Amino acid sequence: MVNSMASYEHIKTFSDFMNDDTLVSPVERERIEFEVALIGKMIEAREEKGMSQRELAEISGVKQPAIARLESLKATPQIDTLFRVLHPLGYTLEIVPLQPRVIE
Repeated sequence: MVNSMASYEHIKTFSDFMNDDTLVSPVERERIEFEVALIGKMIEAREEKGMSQRELAEISGVKQPAIARLESLKATPQIDTLFRVLHPLGYTLEIVPLQPRVIE
């Protein structure tokens, strides 16, 4: 058996890990980046409205601990949960075509 640590010697930072296609596929990387951006926007929208997690829980019907798990990225949100949380914040989800990537 090959020493698994030897294959990770080039990994020094989280960015190194995320950008290694042998460890994180481009599709998985895109999913992770999307989830981080989505949850970041959800937190930003909640804070802009001056709401606590508890207040958002009360008006969305999603329990406060579930909102805390979403915001800390400890849980992957289900679509119905996202709609319930985003609607009172004035947001919804939308499917949009991919933009061609510009290679620099």
